[in-house]
Amino acid sequence: MKRIKLGILQTNHDKSVEVGDAFPDDAHRFRDLFDAQDDRFQYRVYMTIGGEIPQDLDEQDAYMITGSPLSVLDDHVFTEDLMYFIRRCDAAKKPLMGACFGHQAIALALGGKVERSENGYNVGIEDTEFHTQADWMTPPQNTLPMYVFHEDQVTELPEGCILLGSSAKCKFASFAKGEHIFTTQAHPEFSHAFMSCVLRFTESKMPQEDAKAAWDSMTSHQDGHVFGTWTTNFFKKAMSDER
Repeated sequence: MKRIKLGILQTNHDKSVEVGDAFPDDAHRFRDLFDAQDDRFQYRVYMTIGGEIPQDLDEQDAYMITGSPLSVLDDHVFTEDLMYFIRRCDAAKKPLMGACFGHQAIALALGGKVERSENGYNVGIEDTEFHTQADWMTPPQNTLPMYVFHEDQVTELPEGCILLGSSAKCKFASFAKGEHIFTTQAHPEFSHAFMSCVLRFTESKMPQEDAKAAWDSMTSHQDGHVFGTWTTNFFKKAMSDER
Protein backbone atom coordinates (compact mmCIF):
# COMPACT_ATOMS: atom_id res chain seq x y z
CA MET A 1 0.00 0.00 0.00
CA LYS A 2 1.29 3.45 -0.93
CA ARG A 3 2.37 5.49 2.08
CA ILE A 4 0.41 8.64 2.91
CA LYS A 5 2.55 11.75 2.55
CA LEU A 6 2.22 13.61 5.86
CA GLY A 7 3.39 17.19 6.23
CA ILE A 8 4.29 18.13 9.81
CA LEU A 9 4.17 21.85 10.57
CA GLN A 10 6.55 22.28 13.49
CA THR A 11 5.76 25.35 15.60
CA ASN A 12 8.48 24.83 18.20
CA HIS A 13 12.27 24.64 18.15
CA ASP A 14 13.65 24.34 21.67
CA LYS A 15 17.32 25.34 21.75
CA SER A 16 17.85 24.81 25.49
CA VAL A 17 20.53 22.43 26.72
CA GLU A 18 18.19 20.84 29.27
CA VAL A 19 15.32 20.09 26.87
CA GLY A 20 16.22 20.85 23.26
CA ASP A 21 19.57 19.05 23.37
CA ALA A 22 18.31 16.17 25.50
CA PHE A 23 15.22 15.07 23.55
CA PRO A 24 14.05 14.71 19.94
CA ASP A 25 12.11 17.68 18.56
CA ASP A 26 8.33 17.73 18.14
CA ALA A 27 8.28 16.37 14.60
CA HIS A 28 10.47 13.42 15.56
CA ARG A 29 8.30 12.61 18.58
CA PHE A 30 5.24 12.42 16.33
CA ARG A 31 7.17 10.33 13.82
CA ASP A 32 8.09 7.91 16.61
CA LEU A 33 4.43 7.77 17.68
CA PHE A 34 3.21 6.95 14.18
CA ASP A 35 6.12 4.68 13.24
CA ALA A 36 5.25 2.34 16.12
CA GLN A 37 2.23 1.25 14.06
CA ASP A 38 1.91 -1.06 11.08
CA ASP A 39 0.87 1.77 8.73
CA ARG A 40 3.73 4.16 8.04
CA PHE A 41 3.81 7.66 6.59
CA GLN A 42 6.21 9.44 4.29
CA TYR A 43 7.17 12.61 6.16
CA ARG A 44 8.02 16.17 5.24
CA VAL A 45 8.73 18.58 8.10
CA TYR A 46 7.98 22.28 7.62
CA MET A 47 9.79 24.56 10.10
CA THR A 48 6.79 26.80 10.60
CA ILE A 49 8.45 28.29 13.67
CA GLY A 50 10.80 29.97 11.16
CA GLY A 51 8.04 30.92 8.72
CA GLU A 52 7.97 27.83 6.48
CA ILE A 53 4.42 27.02 5.34
CA PRO A 54 3.35 24.70 2.48
CA GLN A 55 2.55 26.81 -0.57
CA ASP A 56 0.64 24.14 -2.49
CA LEU A 57 -1.77 22.01 -0.46
CA ASP A 58 -1.12 19.11 -2.81
CA GLU A 59 2.54 18.96 -1.75
CA GLN A 60 1.35 16.40 0.81
CA ASP A 61 -1.67 14.14 1.25
CA ALA A 62 -2.38 15.35 4.78
CA TYR A 63 -1.00 17.74 7.40
CA MET A 64 -0.61 18.13 11.13
CA ILE A 65 0.36 21.09 13.34
CA THR A 66 2.46 20.40 16.42
CA GLY A 67 2.40 21.85 19.90
CA SER A 68 4.56 24.74 21.06
CA PRO A 69 5.46 26.61 24.26
CA LEU A 70 4.44 29.75 22.35
CA SER A 71 0.97 31.20 22.88
CA VAL A 72 -1.44 31.14 19.96
CA LEU A 73 -2.77 34.43 21.36
CA ASP A 74 0.49 36.23 20.58
CA ASP A 75 1.57 37.50 17.18
CA HIS A 76 4.44 35.45 15.75
CA VAL A 77 6.32 35.70 12.46
CA PHE A 78 4.29 32.77 11.10
CA THR A 79 0.86 33.53 12.64
CA GLU A 80 -0.88 35.17 9.68
CA ASP A 81 0.40 32.60 7.18
CA LEU A 82 -0.51 29.69 9.46
CA MET A 83 -4.06 30.98 9.95
CA TYR A 84 -4.44 31.35 6.19
CA PHE A 85 -3.05 27.84 5.62
CA ILE A 86 -5.58 26.36 8.07
CA ARG A 87 -8.46 28.11 6.34
CA ARG A 88 -7.21 26.86 2.96
CA CYS A 89 -7.10 23.29 4.29
CA ASP A 90 -10.64 23.65 5.59
CA ALA A 91 -11.97 25.08 2.30
CA ALA A 92 -10.29 22.29 0.31
CA LYS A 93 -11.24 19.64 2.90
CA LYS A 94 -7.57 18.70 3.16
CA PRO A 95 -6.98 16.27 6.06
CA LEU A 96 -5.56 18.25 9.00
CA MET A 97 -4.79 17.32 12.59
CA GLY A 98 -3.66 19.68 15.36
CA ALA A 99 -2.21 18.97 18.82
CA CYS A 100 -2.08 21.51 21.68
CA PHE A 101 -0.92 24.73 19.95
CA GLY A 102 -2.14 23.20 16.68
CA HIS A 103 -5.53 22.41 18.24
CA GLN A 104 -5.87 26.01 19.42
CA ALA A 105 -4.60 27.50 16.14
CA ILE A 106 -7.17 25.55 14.13
CA ALA A 107 -9.97 26.72 16.43
CA LEU A 108 -8.84 30.34 16.23
CA ALA A 109 -8.34 30.32 12.45
CA LEU A 110 -11.84 28.96 11.85
CA GLY A 111 -13.59 31.50 14.07
CA GLY A 112 -13.47 29.88 17.51
CA LYS A 113 -12.18 31.40 20.73
CA VAL A 114 -9.00 30.72 22.72
CA GLU A 115 -8.29 32.19 26.17
CA ARG A 116 -5.67 31.88 28.89
CA SER A 117 -6.96 29.74 31.71
CA GLU A 118 -7.64 31.48 35.01
CA ASN A 119 -6.35 28.32 36.69
CA GLY A 120 -2.86 28.65 35.20
CA TYR A 121 -0.90 25.70 33.82
CA ASN A 122 -2.51 22.30 33.30
CA VAL A 123 0.32 19.77 33.43
CA GLY A 124 0.61 16.02 33.89
CA ILE A 125 -1.58 13.11 32.79
CA GLU A 126 -5.27 13.92 32.35
CA ASP A 127 -8.23 11.90 31.10
CA THR A 128 -10.01 13.03 27.96
CA GLU A 129 -13.60 11.75 28.04
CA PHE A 130 -14.90 11.25 24.51
CA HIS A 131 -18.61 12.02 24.05
CA THR A 132 -18.64 11.06 20.37
CA GLN A 133 -17.05 8.03 18.75
CA ALA A 134 -16.23 8.48 15.06
CA ASP A 135 -15.83 5.29 13.03
CA TRP A 136 -12.07 5.82 12.78
CA MET A 137 -11.72 5.87 16.59
CA THR A 138 -10.62 2.27 16.77
CA PRO A 139 -9.81 0.56 19.01
CA PRO A 140 -12.90 2.12 20.67
CA GLN A 141 -12.19 3.73 24.03
CA ASN A 142 -14.36 6.26 25.88
CA THR A 143 -11.52 7.64 28.00
CA LEU A 144 -7.94 8.35 26.98
CA PRO A 145 -5.45 9.40 29.65
CA MET A 146 -2.75 11.49 27.95
CA TYR A 147 0.01 13.96 28.79
CA VAL A 148 -1.04 17.61 28.87
CA PHE A 149 0.94 20.84 29.12
CA HIS A 150 -0.89 24.08 28.41
CA GLU A 151 -2.09 27.39 29.83
CA ASP A 152 -4.22 28.57 26.89
CA GLN A 153 -7.31 26.62 25.87
CA VAL A 154 -10.19 26.65 23.43
CA THR A 155 -13.29 28.18 25.04
CA GLU A 156 -15.60 28.33 22.03
CA LEU A 157 -15.73 26.03 19.01
CA PRO A 158 -15.84 27.37 15.46
CA GLU A 159 -19.10 27.09 13.56
CA GLY A 160 -19.55 23.67 11.97
CA CYS A 161 -17.26 21.87 14.44
CA ILE A 162 -18.38 19.18 16.87
CA LEU A 163 -17.06 18.49 20.34
CA LEU A 164 -15.41 15.08 20.57
CA GLY A 165 -13.89 15.09 24.04
CA SER A 166 -13.54 17.01 27.30
CA SER A 167 -11.27 16.82 30.32
CA ALA A 168 -11.67 17.95 33.92
CA LYS A 169 -9.86 21.24 33.26
CA CYS A 170 -10.56 21.71 29.54
CA LYS A 171 -14.11 21.50 28.19
CA PHE A 172 -13.07 21.61 24.52
CA ALA A 173 -10.22 19.10 24.66
CA SER A 174 -10.88 17.55 21.24
CA PHE A 175 -13.02 18.52 18.28
CA ALA A 176 -13.61 17.70 14.64
CA LYS A 177 -15.01 19.31 11.53
CA GLY A 178 -16.50 17.13 8.84
CA GLU A 179 -14.21 14.24 8.00
CA HIS A 180 -11.14 16.41 7.40
CA ILE A 181 -10.22 18.10 10.71
CA PHE A 182 -9.37 16.42 14.02
CA THR A 183 -7.70 17.96 17.08
CA THR A 184 -6.55 17.34 20.64
CA GLN A 185 -5.38 19.61 23.44
CA ALA A 186 -3.24 16.75 24.74
CA HIS A 187 0.25 15.59 23.79
CA PRO A 188 -0.02 11.95 22.66
CA GLU A 189 3.60 12.16 21.44
CA PHE A 190 5.13 12.92 24.87
CA SER A 191 7.16 10.34 26.77
CA HIS A 192 7.38 10.02 30.55
CA ALA A 193 10.98 11.27 30.53
CA PHE A 194 10.13 14.32 28.42
CA MET A 195 7.01 15.20 30.44
CA SER A 196 9.02 14.90 33.67
CA CYS A 197 11.67 17.23 32.29
CA VAL A 198 9.04 19.79 31.23
CA LEU A 199 7.36 19.59 34.62
CA ARG A 200 10.62 20.20 36.46
CA PHE A 201 11.06 23.44 34.51
CA THR A 202 7.43 24.48 34.97
CA GLU A 203 6.64 23.67 38.59
CA SER A 204 8.23 26.90 39.91
CA LYS A 205 5.51 28.83 38.03
CA MET A 206 2.73 26.73 39.57
CA PRO A 207 1.07 26.76 43.01
CA GLN A 208 2.68 24.10 45.18
CA GLU A 209 -0.51 22.01 45.38
CA ASP A 210 -0.90 22.06 41.58
CA ALA A 211 2.70 20.97 41.08
CA LYS A 212 2.22 18.11 43.55
CA ALA A 213 -0.99 17.02 41.77
CA ALA A 214 0.87 17.08 38.44
CA TRP A 215 3.65 14.88 39.79
CA ASP A 216 1.12 12.52 41.38
CA SER A 217 -0.68 12.17 38.03
CA MET A 218 2.56 11.04 36.40
CA THR A 219 2.26 7.63 38.06
CA SER A 220 -0.90 6.97 36.02
CA HIS A 221 -1.18 4.94 32.85
CA GLN A 222 -1.34 6.95 29.62
CA ASP A 223 -2.72 6.01 26.20
CA GLY A 224 -1.04 8.34 23.74
CA HIS A 225 -0.34 5.35 21.48
CA VAL A 226 -4.09 4.73 21.13
CA PHE A 227 -4.57 8.32 19.99
CA GLY A 228 -1.74 7.74 17.52
CA THR A 229 -3.70 4.82 16.05
CA TRP A 230 -6.84 6.95 15.88
CA THR A 231 -4.93 9.66 14.03
CA THR A 232 -3.60 7.17 11.49
CA ASN A 233 -7.13 5.84 10.98
CA PHE A 234 -8.41 9.41 10.63
CA PHE A 235 -5.90 10.22 7.88
CA LYS A 236 -6.66 6.97 6.03
CA LYS A 237 -10.43 7.57 6.23
CA ALA A 238 -10.07 11.21 5.13
CA MET A 239 -7.90 10.14 2.20
CA SER A 240 -10.44 7.52 1.09
CA ASP A 241 -13.22 10.13 1.28
CA GLU A 242 -11.16 12.50 -0.89
CA ARG A 243 -10.96 9.88 -3.60
